[in-house]
Amino acid sequence: MNTKQIKNLPGARKIAMPEFVPPQLATLVDKPPVGEQWLHELKFDGYRLLCHLQRGQVRFWTRNQNDWTAKFPGLGKAIKALPVKSAIFDGEVVALDASGRASFQKLQQSINKNAGAGLILHLFDLIYIEGFSLVRTPLLERKRVLAELIQPLNERGVLRYSDHIEGHGAQFFKEACKLGIEGIVSKLADSMYESTRSRNWLKIKCIKRQEFVIAGYTLSEKGIPFSSLILGFYDKGKLVYAGRAGTGYTNAMRVELRKKLDRMVVNKRPFAELPKDPGLRRAVWTEPKLVGEIAFTEWTDEGVIRHPSFQGLREDKKPHEVVREKPS
Repeated sequence: MNTKQIKNLPGARKIAMPEFVPPQLATLVDKPPVGEQWLHELKFDGYRLLCHLQRGQVRFWTRNQNDWTAKFPGLGKAIKALPVKSAIFDGEVVALDASGRASFQKLQQSINKNAGAGLILHLFDLIYIEGFSLVRTPLLERKRVLAELIQPLNERGVLRYSDHIEGHGAQFFKEACKLGIEGIVSKLADSMYESTRSRNWLKIKCIKRQEFVIAGYTLSEKGIPFSSLILGFYDKGKLVYAGRAGTGYTNAMRVELRKKLDRMVVNKRPFAELPKDPGLRRAVWTEPKLVGEIAFTEWTDEGVIRHPSFQGLREDKKPHEVVREKPS
């Protein structure tokens, strides 16, 4: 696409490339919206990345503006090869397991041990290109330009275009859940790109899963580094107990987590109120600095999660941002 075509896109504005554009966030709801005005995409199980390309240089930002460029040299090389001089892409980096499904644990292992080898970057939005901001350009137009850039690439390459369907959200959601996908994201086709959480983007999850603050661990009598991680979330600035996660770890993960947590041990519990859980008699409290991704089956009436399973640390999330997710 040439500069004249970009200039003629509805809402396109010529501006200098911004240092950082905060990402648009989706609102959690319990079912897909109805109507042909909605685009439905798969929800990826990975890390959200904003990718900046300018004058042959690539930078990867997390949603909280942490510079993660050094973690993804392979993805950076692929972005540089695109037929464009300047652009800002929005996407999600994932790692696939043996069955071809996105695995958050494998993603962490690839980043920490293999310099990001074997990762895939799903690109679902384009918010700046060749000197023009597209934040006021309707989503469907932004995706059309993005598709022109990405779809000619090898479909098995590291860069993938995140396609969508128009309408039929309930059926799309049903099929995504059958395949074991985390969920879907539904977006208004004519919506602008807003650097906030709004109802123009909705997320619907097949399984219950969210981030929790790690507030300590319980000691084990079986000779392993810890029995479970103690979890919480913030409500009106106070840390609230949410339960304990005792599964989902490899032995190596337990060792590494124990090392990290032992550097944060404190004498006083970080929760506003003492949790009514007899399993906390062997608790070791820590500063609430780490965030973990947890899958679970449901919330109890007491506000504790059932059958929690640890998925990995979330280095891209700040503890005070972690709240209990409720469909609105």
